[in-house]
Amino acid sequence: MLNKNKILKSLKSIRPFLQADGGDVELVRFSDDGIVEVKLTGACKECPLSIMTLRAGIERTLINDIPEIKRIEAVAQ
Repeated sequence: MLNKNKILKSLKSIRPFLQADGGDVELVRFSDDGIVEVKLTGACKECPLSIMTLRAGIERTLINDIPEIKRIEAVAQ
């Protein structure tokens, strides 16, 4: 079962890299079936490479840290 604190801790480890380029990431929600929804903010919101950041950076890190996670989805709010 996914744990909010574990997800937040993992996102915290990624945050400095995103913030260095003027962006950030926020946890929106997560489900017991392993789907985590995040919101990209700042420069990441409009960046043409945001899908690479999501998959190669955020998703890879979270899945490595928390094997229960199956997929990361970006949502607009």
